[in-house]
Amino acid sequence: MPQSPPRTSSLRFILGTRGSRLALAQADETRRRLSEAHGWEADRIEFRIIRTSGDTIQDRPLAESGGKGLFTKEIDAALLNGEIDGAVHSAKDLPTLLPEGVALAGFLPREDVRDALISSFADTIEGLPRGASLGAASLRRQAQALRLRPDLRPQLLRGNVETRLSKAESGAVGATLLAMAGLKRLGLVHRARSPLEVDHFLPAVGQGAIALTARSDDPRALAALAAIADAETLSALTAERAFLAELEGSCRTPIAGLARLDAGRLRFRGQVLRTDGSESFEIEQEGPASEAARIGAEAGRGLAAKLPPGILPRGK
Repeated sequence: MPQSPPRTSSLRFILGTRGSRLALAQADETRRRLSEAHGWEADRIEFRIIRTSGDTIQDRPLAESGGKGLFTKEIDAALLNGEIDGAVHSAKDLPTLLPEGVALAGFLPREDVRDALISSFADTIEGLPRGASLGAASLRRQAQALRLRPDLRPQLLRGNVETRLSKAESGAVGATLLAMAGLKRLGLVHRARSPLEVDHFLPAVGQGAIALTARSDDPRALAALAAIADAETLSALTAERAFLAELEGSCRTPIAGLARLDAGRLRFRGQVLRTDGSESFEIEQEGPASEAARIGAEAGRGLAAKLPPGILPRGK
């Protein structure tokens, strides 16, 4: 265990974040909630913009460069070095196993979990021209689209939200899929041709949620962030992340999962697909919200048991 870094001055609270417009919008939401919860002046809460490996790599799929953790490891390092007090992440970027010394402080209330179609050619995936290109970096989105339209041509499309919107709207690619949550946080939801309902497009684990982390040995920061955390989102993501952990989920396998709470009951649905969309395997599980981790883990083990060999890494 590394030595505890020096605490920052009580006059400020430093949040680490990536530098994209979406990341800064998420950091702004976190700052607003911290200010309201603790009565802090907004300028007491500072941002430290940190460029991550995932931001640097734009010319190849993330799976070829290490997958999960590429958008978090430099921020984790700044946290452990005492350069920042807390960190703000898109929950779907957060590895299921956090580095030693980094603790999950909670999640902000979840936004819209759906994906959205962006295209200059059609309002639906079914309406896209035959053989249209689909720009995406997510294997899950590619596989789910190919499940509906095997004739689509996947094409790597990396970059921030604005870059991907521009490529799709200009016709450089036939279509792309983006998270509705990100479009809403940026005030760009009007650019979506249509939302994709979760019955057919189950989202990525954690999609729509903002995750907050701090040093595990910093009770001051953990308490400050916990005060703005949402209990319902925590229950849902506890199940989803337990499911992903059982499947050893990474960027190399198309995996989706969504938990929802209703009157104290948690309902979970998980999915694994072949990368070409030719097959999809699903499972559903439910139980008391207080048993979220068990529900997600059992769903992961149950789905893993019925998958054909070769779909998951290391033969799991």
